[in-house]
Amino acid sequence: MDDKIYGRNPVIEALDANRQIDRICLQDGLRHSQISKITAMAKEKRIPLRFVGRKKLDELAEGGNHQGVVAFAAAHAYSEVDDILELAKKKGEPPFILIADELSDPHNLGSIIRTANAAGMHGVIIPKNRSVSLNSTVAKVSAGAVEYIPVARVANIAQTIEILKQKGVWVAGTDLSAADYHYDADLKGPLAIVIGSEGKGISRLVREKCDFLVKIPMIGEIESLNASVAAGILIYEAVRQRS
Repeated sequence: MDDKIYGRNPVIEALDANRQIDRICLQDGLRHSQISKITAMAKEKRIPLRFVGRKKLDELAEGGNHQGVVAFAAAHAYSEVDDILELAKKKGEPPFILIADELSDPHNLGSIIRTANAAGMHGVIIPKNRSVSLNSTVAKVSAGAVEYIPVARVANIAQTIEILKQKGVWVAGTDLSAADYHYDADLKGPLAIVIGSEGKGISRLVREKCDFLVKIPMIGEIESLNASVAAGILIYEAVRQRS
């Protein structure tokens, strides 16, 4: 499952076909009418552009004739937040959602999507920027779960949290400074669990938007858990309470 498209015509064709593209890398300083067309189409579709050197493009294309452009296509189509809420409604269940705030490791995101599906969650939400996307590694690590659980990609996590709260969803963030342990918090009912990035945790603005914060007991010398492990602990505590 290759998520790279390289060469001017193939990238233009993918854009024309409205294939979901996560980002496009262009050769810095290259001038060509097709490059200009790709740039214009990407801006119209709000696809992030990265300008890099020829050597970097050679590496990305792995020796292929990239002609100064490499696009990264999503390994699976993204959903909308409304699709996630609608799925919960169809099942007659309170929304149960995972929000991944700026994860950078595709193995973590893939594992989280796999766990979310196994736990019966209705969807996963990720940001468009400063986050790993639905690439082939994520799809592989998810063990096929990307085919079954909606993954929405949003421009602003904090604003999305506000929208969820307006629709009656409670939002629980994870933070070591939290007063309550995860097993003491009420994780029943409409719920979104926020997992932060591998290094920094959840961002300040996202933390402030959460309804409440929880922490996982850390007894040994290590002060934090792998993001996907932390997500699994929180998700299944919620499953225990909800069942």
